[in-house]
Amino acid sequence: MSVRTTTLPSGLAVVTDESAHVRTAAVGVFVAAGSRHESVAEHGLSHLLEHMAFKGTRRRSARDIAEAIEDVGGDLNAETGVERTGYFARVIGTDVGLALDVIGDILTESLFDSAELEREKNVIVQEIGAVEDTPDDYVFDLLTACAWPDQAIGRPILGTREGVGAFDREAVDRYLRRHYGASSIVVAAAGAVEHDEIVALSAERLAGLPSAEAAGLQPADYRGGEARLRRKLEQTHVVVAFEGRPIGAPEHDAAHVFAAATGGGMSSRLFQEVREKRGLAYSIYSFHWDYSDTGLFGFYAGSADRDAAEVVAASLDCLAEAAHKLGDNEIRRAKAQMKVSILAALESPGARAQQLGRQMQIYGRPLSLDEMIARVEAISTEDVRKTGAAMLRSAPTVATIGGAVARVHGRAKVAEALRGV
Repeated sequence: MSVRTTTLPSGLAVVTDESAHVRTAAVGVFVAAGSRHESVAEHGLSHLLEHMAFKGTRRRSARDIAEAIEDVGGDLNAETGVERTGYFARVIGTDVGLALDVIGDILTESLFDSAELEREKNVIVQEIGAVEDTPDDYVFDLLTACAWPDQAIGRPILGTREGVGAFDREAVDRYLRRHYGASSIVVAAAGAVEHDEIVALSAERLAGLPSAEAAGLQPADYRGGEARLRRKLEQTHVVVAFEGRPIGAPEHDAAHVFAAATGGGMSSRLFQEVREKRGLAYSIYSFHWDYSDTGLFGFYAGSADRDAAEVVAASLDCLAEAAHKLGDNEIRRAKAQMKVSILAALESPGARAQQLGRQMQIYGRPLSLDEMIARVEAISTEDVRKTGAAMLRSAPTVATIGGAVARVHGRAKVAEALRGV
């Protein structure tokens, strides 16, 4: 890998991975601020700010911004997460200067016009409604609110209708000044790029960033809980979760392998038992979400109302058995999947830029391929079993949407089912 890093005097970090074998380039600007950085009064503001960045600058209208990138065949996008927000573009390598010019423009010269602000607030209200109409998405909002009650990390990224509707230009400006400082931002580029050019472009195009220091976070307090939303649907949607492992924890990698081995693919225990053997669900999978100081491990299933209770009971049996009996072959398979995922990211400029940006903001440096692979190889079967058992012994969180919510295991029954783990 040809990875290089530079930190500008402003504190802005630049990381690149140049590839001679591709002709496209991906450029991302990643801000170490997301929904978790919001106060109660700011809930949803990170996401609104991401939307407003595309609504016009001193040099470009909203249409000009879209056309500037699409005229050269590229695409421009952004996403808001719990702990970071990203703005990224994919273009032909010769247009990387244009991509950084546009991103720099929206981050330092946005107008936040009041009329545009009102229109975009309405768009986000529609987006909130779309999530509420999608139960296999909305059930996760219920889940996190129970896992971390009364905390920013547990609140939905989109915010609420009332909160979003109340935001004004001053609120946006305050948030921007406080969180979008140069030292909180990483520019990551991959593909047909040249490091010194990206550094020079970053210094020029992002010179208008404020000098604010990165904001701290309130420590997460995982508690667990239960939410049931009765709706007349074709399926009942259930998520059962437990306290996972934060990014820096020694057991972090083992937690990822446990999730992959138990429900990460068609050969996993949950898929084989619940879908293939019993035919109880079309969609069932496990997950492990990691944050700076906490995590969440669990499984999702969508099934017919009559089968929902059996799906949860069978899934808990699978997880309990896995915590003691996951085999070496299952662990090798899960680790192989992780290694392929790592290597696939190296072959896609977009995925590689995201990977580099994330690593810089988590570890303060890019990880080498050898280091990433070595971390995976070092995970033992015993590590995975012990970590899985420890997660399953934590307080459960249960979220359910559908017609059979009353019949599905609540958190007390989930804990009882796993008592012997």
